Amino acid sequence: MSGLIETAYASGKVIVPSRGDADALQQKGYGVQRKKKRGITLLPYEALYLLEQSKIRIVDKQTKVELAFSELLEKYRTIDPNVWVRYLIYRDLRDRGYVADEGVGFGVDFQVHDRGEYGLREAKYVVFGISEGVKVPIDTLRNVLRSVQELKKELILAVIDRRSETIYYSLSELGL
Repeated sequence: MSGLIETAYASGKVIVPSRGDADALQQKGYGVQRKKKRGITLLPYEALYLLEQSKIRIVDKQTKVELAFSELLEKYRTIDPNVWVRYLIYRDLRDRGYVADEGVGFGVDFQVHDRGEYGLREAKYVVFGISEGVKVPIDTLRNVLRSVQELKKELILAVIDRRSETIYYSLSELGL
């Protein structure tokens, strides 16, 4: 990946149409292959991260105007009110050298590959993200924990505090 990668925003998605750029990004753990079309679609938190890192340029296909980070974030917020929390967790994981991709369902935000293991092994961790002060029923956490343990993965609770910093907690079964 040399230089700024040209992407397009259309219908709530950021698309990388160039096959070479798409392949380069996919090798680094970004994007989802588009069905029956060339290129990849970046997930919202991936697009925000790459835009913040000055790796991509996003042009709105409808208006032909380049999108700034704040504009893209607002577009995504109308689709997913939790996009900011997901982005903060994703950015923190990427900055720490991990590759994170879509969760495995049941409300989990990310599967996280250990450093240097993306593409070589399955994800080792599953991350469930919340904002500090948001109430999550203990039954919800217990059910997610059981499901994640059935997959033989470790559940990590990522909490975004009031200063937008990410704090991680490893969850395991507590028997009383």
